[in-house]
Amino acid sequence: MAKIKPSQGSPYARIMGVGGYRPTRVVPNEVILEKIDSSDEWIRSRSGIATRHWASPEETVAAMSVEAAGKAIANAGIRPEQIGAVIVSTVSHFKQTPAIATEIADKLGTGRPAAFDISAGCAGFGYGLTLAKGMIVDGSAEYALVIGVERLSDLTDLEDRKTAFLFGDGAGAVVVGPAKEPGIGPSVWGSEGDKAETIKQTVGWDEYRIGDVSKLPVGADGEVKFPAITQEGQAVFRWAVFEMAKVAQQALDAAGISADDLDVFIPHQANMRIIDSMVKTLKLPEHVTVARDVETTGNTSAASIPLAMERLLATGEAKSGDTALVIGFGAGLVYAATVVTLP
Repeated sequence: MAKIKPSQGSPYARIMGVGGYRPTRVVPNEVILEKIDSSDEWIRSRSGIATRHWASPEETVAAMSVEAAGKAIANAGIRPEQIGAVIVSTVSHFKQTPAIATEIADKLGTGRPAAFDISAGCAGFGYGLTLAKGMIVDGSAEYALVIGVERLSDLTDLEDRKTAFLFGDGAGAVVVGPAKEPGIGPSVWGSEGDKAETIKQTVGWDEYRIGDVSKLPVGADGEVKFPAITQEGQAVFRWAVFEMAKVAQQALDAAGISADDLDVFIPHQANMRIIDSMVKTLKLPEHVTVARDVETTGNTSAASIPLAMERLLATGEAKSGDTALVIGFGAGLVYAATVVTLP
């Protein structure tokens, strides 16, 4: 019986560079209030969100990804052609095939890397990071590019008081490469499919295509609404605060560190109340820098963690070499947490 040659990868992997892109249009709560009966005070108290970015027609999923990824590659100090895999997490690329990752890889000048999309909602960046780490250690890629990108303004029902104010657009990217010491800890990831109905698309594309008005949501103007994201806010809040704090602690334990050892906490930027509650439950020390990018960026799903990471490094609130706990959670319900060394 023939023996398969063992993998020749790096012993460890790390994040080498990070980049982000936020659309130029900044949308304050006042714009949201044109379609829903609410107030700026209510939105801020419920979510912590003051503004968000919405993409123009030119700021496509691919265009935003190329901008963010180009910065990450430059920050990592490597050439695009050294990228061996491109992993894109998104729920707002509307073509079933081909994967948008292939277009992004080509526009970046990466050559012929493995390129594919994943759909893991707000945990997508963590899923992609775990896959990239495996590629580096396995030896199937020397460097991997992980992109989280969303145009959630395309999937927002501006008449839905529960969600109209939540979502924003943007792209974040990291380059993962070889390391002599662990730079990405063990992943704690999973799903709770029995709760899938708490965050979902209002109608499927097949139902929308058929166009049976009796089964589709209709707007104030009487027209059939485009499919949008809806959620049961209180159920999601309880799950995120109580269950995801446990997952975050498991990631710390898996990495062999305590909350006292952390420098930075970068949770998914879903809601300021969720972030503050997790900080309290985890009993994070005051010296830990906490990402609160949600205030000006909104919930950008798979893009939120790398965007928040990039902003912390750019502003000097976090620095290269800091130890950070990252956790994403959302539709599915899915989650992914790990401890990383910042690039």
